Amino acid sequence: METRFTDIKAKEEHLLCRSYARYPLALVRGKMSHVWDQDGKEYVDLLAGIAVCALGHCNDEVTQTLIEQAHKLWHVSNLFYQEEQLDLAQRLLRTSHHDRVFFCNSGAEANEAQIKLARRYMRTIQKRDAYEIITLTGCFHGRTLGTLAATNRENLIDGFTPLPEGFAMVAANNINALEARITSKTAAVLLEVIQGEGGIIPLDPNYLKNVQELCRAKHILFLCDEVQAGLCRSGAFWAFQNHDLKPDIISCAKGLANGLPMGAILATEEVSQGFVAGSHATTFGGGALTAKVAEKVIEIMERDELAKRAGRVGLRLLTHLTSLQQRYPERITAIRGQGLMVGIDVTDCPTVWKKLLHAGFITGLTHNQTLRLLPALPIDEDDLLAFVKALETILAA
Repeated sequence: METRFTDIKAKEEHLLCRSYARYPLALVRGKMSHVWDQDGKEYVDLLAGIAVCALGHCNDEVTQTLIEQAHKLWHVSNLFYQEEQLDLAQRLLRTSHHDRVFFCNSGAEANEAQIKLARRYMRTIQKRDAYEIITLTGCFHGRTLGTLAATNRENLIDGFTPLPEGFAMVAANNINALEARITSKTAAVLLEVIQGEGGIIPLDPNYLKNVQELCRAKHILFLCDEVQAGLCRSGAFWAFQNHDLKPDIISCAKGLANGLPMGAILATEEVSQGFVAGSHATTFGGGALTAKVAEKVIEIMERDELAKRAGRVGLRLLTHLTSLQQRYPERITAIRGQGLMVGIDVTDCPTVWKKLLHAGFITGLTHNQTLRLLPALPIDEDDLLAFVKALETILAA
């Protein structure tokens, strides 16, 4: 058995760029919240492709939609009108207060698009030379050069400087620091309502409301990165809706097409005027195949009320974890989260993570201190309870 995995690992060493520190698994099959490795061992997947397989692996309805569309039309480019794209746009816009959609291929591209739209709107519609985007410590907005500049983490930008100018960063949850940094060159503030890659860190609700009010008072745009926290994961369809916010633009991706590469931005009618024909484009974004699958994903999310379910199930999971923390306060140092987006800070986290993997539970390992849970939205609660029990067994040992 070990030989098969060793062979796969050795083969990769000769074929792929060394840009990933892989988990010690080769996965070959998945069904909803369970996956199997090359030796047939079964795991409960509490990461779901990093919040991508929001409806679970190989969801039957999504798979059937994919098959049907694959026999009809895959890709013709954005040179042509496509009903699949329009059907998805209508369904997506019904979930929010926004009026226009731009489709792309990933979360980083979606964030690039909203940064570009914010700048172009300020210059071409507002006639202001405002281009600077202010972000927050602990954020993560992507790995393109532009979104790296927005993220500005030392370990991520090493070797890639100089980065594009026009970005500034201030301390999260500090409204005075934000206000002091706004100048005549500021175009927008970009934030995650719940910082995902930062370790599942929900921002303070009062701070979020103050940010929106400050943006309105200063006549700059308010942008939300919903790539990880959006699409029902937080207990609302969009994380900003938990706080009655109305950002001018939002980005989304990950769970949008349940594993097919797709991203999007949603913008208000006013701000969308910043884009005109030729100002921004993509070859693959919003193709017929991915659009049809994404429409089915949104349909299922709404029909099955998965946002409400994530809120209920997530709250029960947090209750169990809090009880566990009370029994092992020296081992579990913090629990954070909302809905089915949970971070657990554990001492000697890499060892605990590895033992959970051996016990058949896949979690994320963030900054070597946080177990990150982003399970499929329809996950069976028994799987979550089994995880809590396995974690307790490991901590007790």
